[in-house]
Amino acid sequence: MKAVIMAGGKGTRISSVAKDIPKPMISIEGKPVLEHEIYCLREQGFTDIIITVSHLGDIIMNHFGDGSDFGVNIEYYFEKEPLGNAGALFRIKDKLTEDFLLLNADSVFDIDFNRFVDYHREKGGLAALFTHPNSHPYDSGLIIADENMAVEKWLTKEDDRPEFYKNRVNAGLHIISPLLLEKEIDTPKIDLDRQILKPLAGTGKMFCYDSPEYVKDMGTPERYKAVCRDYRNGTVKAKNLKSRQKAMFLDRDGTINKYVGFLRNIDDFELIDGAAEAIKKINASGYLAVVITNQPVIARGEVTYKELEEIHNKMETLLGLEGAYLDAIYFCPHHPHKGYEGEIPELKIDCECRKPKPGLLIKAAKELNIDLSRSYMVGDGENDIKAGKAAGCKTVLITDESKDMGQDMTVKSLLNFTKIIYLKGENNE
Repeated sequence: MKAVIMAGGKGTRISSVAKDIPKPMISIEGKPVLEHEIYCLREQGFTDIIITVSHLGDIIMNHFGDGSDFGVNIEYYFEKEPLGNAGALFRIKDKLTEDFLLLNADSVFDIDFNRFVDYHREKGGLAALFTHPNSHPYDSGLIIADENMAVEKWLTKEDDRPEFYKNRVNAGLHIISPLLLEKEIDTPKIDLDRQILKPLAGTGKMFCYDSPEYVKDMGTPERYKAVCRDYRNGTVKAKNLKSRQKAMFLDRDGTINKYVGFLRNIDDFELIDGAAEAIKKINASGYLAVVITNQPVIARGEVTYKELEEIHNKMETLLGLEGAYLDAIYFCPHHPHKGYEGEIPELKIDCECRKPKPGLLIKAAKELNIDLSRSYMVGDGENDIKAGKAAGCKTVLITDESKDMGQDMTVKSLLNFTKIIYLKGENNE
């Protein structure tokens, strides 16, 4: 599969870092950002690359040449006049006869591209978007998808959005079918998002690929400093799903939000003081933040799947407003005990995913390549401890009382736990 890298931006927001070189040539740990991208592609077998350039493009072409010194083959398209961020694609469409990767040259990433490609081929759509949670979803473009991960809505920063939403942001990495380049567009500049991709929302032909892997824009001085720090401490490479991950598995009720018994009404959902700060620390630590929760209210017919989704959207929205995010949410909808009015018979089973059984943790470990022995299960009940132990995790009980459930650690709150972990330096293991 070919990779097209768009490297024509002027980089006005980061001009204080480097004024006389194009943004993709700004150095991180001794190498230009674009060079890091090319090495990431090459290591995974993507060696046929087209780079679109304009502003100071000669500097890029002189550095990389035909790519042979970097183990790849590079062709260029030089924009003599501004064409928008997708106009060049229509000028080179004769070279794009099969689905291709489309990347931004100013993004810092290290992801498992083959996993992304396999997902795209499985879905069979015209486009796949790499999506992820971030620490500022309130001012980011959001992707809303159905249960099959088909994109239903593409909300730009300017669009109205629902009160509560899933923290799912377009990361600017795509897989595109050349069929999309057959579209007739007569504007002098072509916008990739607004004119090509966003119109696919709701057609069932574009899918999002959720991943916790590292993708960040380094387009401002503050973000540049952050990605440099992440490169130095190994976070960028470690988050690639080819590498074994470590996770903080978090119970929901009583751990993240205040315990109110069976939570049936979204208005009763309220974050515990300090929970967002704790999850921010987890986000910064290199651990994945993964919710593992029993939701028997589904089987009991007291909450629908849609209502549970809205509750979780509220959780993600409230966390996002404080700069925190969850990498994944896993829930068990089953309940083995029968006799409830309105219950759903097919969900009244003794399953393998309901805590204290470890099924959800094992599923998350398989999907996200998590090393369970280096991970924690944190919760406020005995079922959390039993599930964590059965999965092979370290276990943490949240309680104000003196209780021995076989846990490895007892803390008063999730925030208290993250502070202890930081003091012990375990985030650097």
